[in-house]
Amino acid sequence: MTEFRRVALKTGVTLNVALAGEPANPAVILLHGFPESHRTWREVAPRLEHDFFLVMPDQRGFAGSDLPQDVQDYRTDLLIDEIFALADALGIERFALVGHDWGGAIAWGAALRGDPRLTRLAIINAPHPVIFQKSVIENEEQRLASQYITAFRTPGFEKVVEAQGFDWFFDTTFARHVDTSQVSEEERRQYIADWSQPGAFNAMLNWYRAAKVIVPPPGLALPLPDMLLRAFPKVKVPTLVIWGMKDAALLPLQLEGLEELVDDLSVERLPNAGHFAPWEAGDAVADALGPFLAGQAGASAPA
Repeated sequence: MTEFRRVALKTGVTLNVALAGEPANPAVILLHGFPESHRTWREVAPRLEHDFFLVMPDQRGFAGSDLPQDVQDYRTDLLIDEIFALADALGIERFALVGHDWGGAIAWGAALRGDPRLTRLAIINAPHPVIFQKSVIENEEQRLASQYITAFRTPGFEKVVEAQGFDWFFDTTFARHVDTSQVSEEERRQYIADWSQPGAFNAMLNWYRAAKVIVPPPGLALPLPDMLLRAFPKVKVPTLVIWGMKDAALLPLQLEGLEELVDDLSVERLPNAGHFAPWEAGDAVADALGPFLAGQAGASAPA
């Protein structure tokens, strides 16, 4: 049974956190992405909660958590700090981290810190920062697929969405990525209720506005940023990457070269899933996560 708790963090915000499973079991923190909430894991959590203690926050700026309005409140380093602060607040000494979309971006960043409290990393349709930045600059197809980031960063974009209506945004967001008939009317209403809170949509967009990733317009040649030309730390913890291969926003080329950036890598490709694999293909995602989180070999051979 899922329990909900308001958890005040030393980073200055209070998060709405869903908890499932026994606290005595190995802890797993699961991070959702845009434009979702802890409900991202609605198909996965029931399949894992018997073996793990699942911690599923609404990240800052989303759903039931605090909604700071300043772009600087969404700096990547602060969002990473928040994950370890959440573990501290709950008395969790060691944990595995699972992230989807923006949650995956934060999970990559947490793993790159090399903090010994993080024992395992699972990523679902979220690119490694080096590969993503390189691909957006060098690959025209990925660049075109990423132009939504520029739109989301545009000042006042939240006003455009409010004027069009959140039903419109639901249809335009999900219809490009998944058969919306897979989303129940109850879930649809919950998405729209979350987005409709005062300041909520601006807070969600601030994740994009605060990010350092460069998204050039189509056809413009740019040099690679200096950070990509310097030595980049490797991810040392065992890592499983699960990828819905029908993702139209984050193309499968995001898997290319991962083995050079991760010491202990397994990749599970889901041929019939898209970007929202955690609820689009909950069985397959849980089947891959279960043995990996239990410390067994990944679901497939290393990439």
